[in-house]
Amino acid sequence: MLYEDYERLKRLDEALKKGLITQEEYEREKAKILNGEKRSQNTSSNQISRQPLLGLEENVYLLLMHLSQFVTSFIIPIIMWLVGKDDSLRVDKHGKNIINFQISVIIWALVGVLTSILLIGIAILAVIGVMVIVFIIVAAVKAYNGEDWEYPLTIKFLK
Repeated sequence: MLYEDYERLKRLDEALKKGLITQEEYEREKAKILNGEKRSQNTSSNQISRQPLLGLEENVYLLLMHLSQFVTSFIIPIIMWLVGKDDSLRVDKHGKNIINFQISVIIWALVGVLTSILLIGIAILAVIGVMVIVFIIVAAVKAYNGEDWEYPLTIKFLK
């Protein structure tokens, strides 16, 4: 077995242990590695990807996926996630992260609205607004740099 194959198996095992992929995905990718299927030339060391995503490099695709939250909150990121999740483990992970974040933001906003009768509700909504902007920008930059980052204060509905 080549060193590259060993590294791919190691990353795959880590992804399974962290819950980033299911056992079924693990077995499918492991079989591909053991059968000698090669990765495409434009894959980075921390992903398993069959092809560029809509003609974009994975990091650019992830950057756009995160930044698209400014346009439609969750509609465009969900579409991008559904299109690319089978082609890239990182797209799948980031997509789930975005969906969990958006659901959590809705919950936070509801708490802010329900408590807006008190002055604290207005403060909560202001803090949520600033946090959403900062978190999305940080996530987009980290995704572009090839890092995986989870939004803070996010409830994990999808794993």
